[in-house]
Amino acid sequence: MDNTFSWILLIDASLRLATPLMFAALAGFISERAGVMDIGLEGKMLLGAFAAATVAAVTGSAWQGVLAAMVITGCFSLLHAFACITHKGDQVVSGLAINLLALAITALLAQRIFVQGGMTPILADDERLPNLIFPNLIEHNDSVLSQIYWHLFSGHNVLVYLAFIAVLLLVYLMKYSTWGVIVMAAGDNPVALKRAGFSVSKVRYMAVVVGGTVCGLAGAYLSIGHGAGFVENMTVGKGFIALAALIFGRWHPVGVMLSCLFFGFLEALAIRLQESGFTDVDSVVPIQLLEVTPYVLTLCVLAGVIGKSAAPAALGKPMR
Repeated sequence: MDNTFSWILLIDASLRLATPLMFAALAGFISERAGVMDIGLEGKMLLGAFAAATVAAVTGSAWQGVLAAMVITGCFSLLHAFACITHKGDQVVSGLAINLLALAITALLAQRIFVQGGMTPILADDERLPNLIFPNLIEHNDSVLSQIYWHLFSGHNVLVYLAFIAVLLLVYLMKYSTWGVIVMAAGDNPVALKRAGFSVSKVRYMAVVVGGTVCGLAGAYLSIGHGAGFVENMTVGKGFIALAALIFGRWHPVGVMLSCLFFGFLEALAIRLQESGFTDVDSVVPIQLLEVTPYVLTLCVLAGVIGKSAAPAALGKPMR
């Protein structure tokens, strides 16, 4: 029972740690399916986290914080689209610029506004996003079924459930809706899309901005869902892991979700090993090995070792 309970808690932690990765990776999925690379996921997550925590601290409303996060990341995505689509700039350079700008501007504004060393104030419970508690269908006890119901299904933050709903919604949109077909055509065959009478630029603008607003949810979850405020550079590379999950998931919503869950599991396992007293010297599985696994697996996919990569054919190529 103890081992079973430990595994349930480990999976529970994996779900919570995978949620920001899922939002960020799905944001990258929408943008890159339309043909625009999104290296700036890390920076937009950081901007969303800062905006959400700041507005929640000032207004006392977590939902206004979420809205602020989505608006600010949408605006920076619009800037990325303007540089890459209108001016046909280098998409990698534009994304890196957003990452560097976000790192500097969030630290500067946090210090200027709150004067707490680059942090926002610690948020009270009513200033954070709520957890959803399911109906009392199963009694609280030590049985496996009860532990699974109350730890794996009930009690998560509202954005955890929304992340899985977003995956299902994207699967439906990409397979059955005209919107999904147009977005994928912009990334796979923009010339054919143009000949069909659509504006490739408008489709790509729309996809990049929509993806940006989804990325705002990743930042909001970090600062006012899973956390209780903004801390300087609190994303610590999660945007790059989300980018790795996008590639490892081969640009498909379900693949992206499974990749994020796997990477979330690795992070939860690393935390559990550290808490249990494992050290780098006597550990059978070094912590650093778990931390670099997402990047190693991504390189394996790109090299064709674990199947072939399925990137959109026109990804990163401006429309001439």
